[in-house]
Amino acid sequence: MPRLDESWGDAAEAGSSGQSNRPLLLLIGSGGQIWREYILKSVADSYDLWLFAPKEPGWESPYLRGNTIVETLDAHAAMESAVRLDKSVRIAGVLCYDEIRVPVAAMVAEALKLPGANVEGVRACRDKHLGREALAAAGVAQPASRAVASLQEAQEAARAIGYPVVLKPRALAASIGVVRADGPDSLESAYTEASEAYFDEIPRDKAWVLVEEYLDGPEVSVECVCHQGRVTPMFVARKSLGFAPHFEEIGHTVSADDPLLDDPAVRHVLQEAHTALGLDTLVTHTELRLTRTGPRLVEVNARLGGDLIPYVARLATGVDYGMVAASLAAGAEPDVTPVRSATAHVQFLYPEHDLDVTSLTVGEELPPGVHEVTPMVAPGRRLRLPPRDHVGGRYVYVVTTGDSPEECAEALRAATPLVHLTGTPVG
Repeated sequence: MPRLDESWGDAAEAGSSGQSNRPLLLLIGSGGQIWREYILKSVADSYDLWLFAPKEPGWESPYLRGNTIVETLDAHAAMESAVRLDKSVRIAGVLCYDEIRVPVAAMVAEALKLPGANVEGVRACRDKHLGREALAAAGVAQPASRAVASLQEAQEAARAIGYPVVLKPRALAASIGVVRADGPDSLESAYTEASEAYFDEIPRDKAWVLVEEYLDGPEVSVECVCHQGRVTPMFVARKSLGFAPHFEEIGHTVSADDPLLDDPAVRHVLQEAHTALGLDTLVTHTELRLTRTGPRLVEVNARLGGDLIPYVARLATGVDYGMVAASLAAGAEPDVTPVRSATAHVQFLYPEHDLDVTSLTVGEELPPGVHEVTPMVAPGRRLRLPPRDHVGGRYVYVVTTGDSPEECAEALRAATPLVHLTGTPVG
């Protein structure tokens, strides 16, 4: 199997404006190549794809029937362009897995009267404070949470909730700015970190920081199909977290027969949360903490999971989750029954300290159970560890498979010595 940063071949004719008998999906944003090319490859085998993006496509071109240059964070411009396109090339559905652009995608689907998520529900997923309010009103099990606009408000909220607390920006992603404060002495630095975290593309509300109850227990994510409001769990990914007191996700394990899929308490929380948010027809990535008092909701994301989680899940279950999302967007109710019963794991490797990469090599002979070992950076790249950078500190990912999480862990231990990184430490 080719690595995700290699060419996948000619899956579709780039920029073709000819007629086609295949349904056409409008793709709002394409994401990063290493993270999302596997989705485009599989979807382009069955659907024509038309990309909306603010610049001309590059690596995406082999999978596209065409593209439109449009500012995809401008909902009005995106809807106008979609309506014009639909008059000449009938759009069967709107597909988006880009965290920041899912609200615009929902608005475009609504404007075209196509299947999709409820717009207000998607906004509540993006704005964690709005989401918390909707979930609290419905009595969904979740942490206590307060939105604050100053250090003094954060201190008052932490005292009311009780330490430890978690501080996070209300509308970012990838664990950026998320940090635990175990007591008053660490609250100020935690608040500073959370309040200063930002994406250029996202405006910051005055009450930008959430102060939340810390939940004990392991964290998992559950990918779900929500079809006309009915939620079906597809797979569970068990997270490995690192760089405490931050919450960097350094690995994910998916087992096709994970018992949490049939856990009544997990299913109840999932359905309650989706109903409370008014989510209708979409694929979601929901994060839970398995606490001593039962599963409690961390957040719901109105998209497929990142970090190659759907890719790893496909190795474990045999189900193509990119195609699941595409079929759902096109109005079909996809079959998500596993056709394989295995376990797969993805692990991201980080250096011991910040450094400028001099060389990165990977041995060619992979041990049994190692599916791939893929470099993520080239010489000259600066790697900075959390909290100075999140995700950007990774230099290799390793995918392993087996009959159990233990077999995957054993294969990972055998694969790690194959990776050789050298660099100059950064002060």
